Amino acid sequence: MIQVSLPDGSVREYPQGSSAMDVALSISEGLARNVLAAKVNGEVKDAVLSLPNPCELQLLTWNDAEGKSTMWHSSAHLMAEALEFYFPGIKLAIGPPITNGFYYDIDLGDKTIREEDVLLLEKKMNELAKQANAYIRKEMSKAEAIAYFTEKKDEYKLDLLSGLEDGKITFYTQGAFTDLCRGPHIPNTGAIKAIKITNIAGAFWKGDEKNKMLTRVYGITFPNQKELDEYLLLLEEAKKRDHRKLGKELGIYTMDDDVGPGLPLWMPNGTIIIE
Repeated sequence: MIQVSLPDGSVREYPQGSSAMDVALSISEGLARNVLAAKVNGEVKDAVLSLPNPCELQLLTWNDAEGKSTMWHSSAHLMAEALEFYFPGIKLAIGPPITNGFYYDIDLGDKTIREEDVLLLEKKMNELAKQANAYIRKEMSKAEAIAYFTEKKDEYKLDLLSGLEDGKITFYTQGAFTDLCRGPHIPNTGAIKAIKITNIAGAFWKGDEKNKMLTRVYGITFPNQKELDEYLLLLEEAKKRDHRKLGKELGIYTMDDDVGPGLPLWMPNGTIIIE
């Protein structure tokens, strides 16, 4: 048996090999449906991994920052799966969670993502999410990992692998997609209920302007449509209050690229404010 200490101070015993999800199920099925990850001895882990003995355990849900981050990390993998479906042969760089959502940097080669492609990608992500595919973790040797991405001809993953130690390399697979990743991830894609691709930008590989410019695709997901709708409404309200928009509308300042990007030219109303 293993001893599991919970945040309420209680200590419970479970059979060897039990996971955080098993603990959640022993408390209630409702709780188990909402668990996205687990904090085990202070470290965020997959909720389906076996627990050490003894351990301190916190079950993480959408209400926890680490729970959100884990779901957004998993959502980046889901988006990458959709990107590979519509753009076969692309090369994947990195796809981390961020403060609000996630992104994935990709090398599209001679392809571009058009506005109509965004809608297709969102549709595909929703389709894949409904399949409730498990995020499966697998430990790999460095040689196996290098062989995998050599065959895939993904130079960015090979670059990342060059800095990793043998014995500390893991892959995650969900559905038809496999990625180099240390995790953690949510139990399955079914927790992702509402999806929005929010922006497409450029980013240099490893943030170095000497490297190739990649395409960065941003997105955000939620456990229900209501929260996504509320988030999008907040974004629209923020745009209405953007200083760059209000400055021009109120006659405070204007911009002219011939003068210099980012240099405001004060108009009469702006002059009054300064005085």
